[in-house]
Amino acid sequence: MIVRRVKVYANGELVEEYDCEVEWKFLRERRDQALAESDWTAVKDRTMSQALKDYRQALRDLPSHETAEEAADNWPEAPE
Repeated sequence: MIVRRVKVYANGELVEEYDCEVEWKFLRERRDQALAESDWTAVKDRTMSQALKDYRQALRDLPSHETAEEAADNWPEAPE
C-alpha cells in the first residue's frame, strides 16, 4: 500500500491536507473535480490559454499511466 500526503489548494491557499492510499478511484474523482472546476473556461465565448489547454489535456491523459502511483507522481500543476 502506498500512502500519499494530499494537499488541496484554493486560490493559492492550503485548504485541506490529509493522507490517503493512492487508488485509481481516488485519482479519477480528483481529476474529474479538477476538470469540472476549469470547465467554465471552455465555453464558446472565451479563449482558453494554451497553458490551460495543456493542463486539461494532462488531466485527461492521467489514465494512460500504468499505475495509480505513476499517475499521482505525474499530476499536472494548474496554471495561474
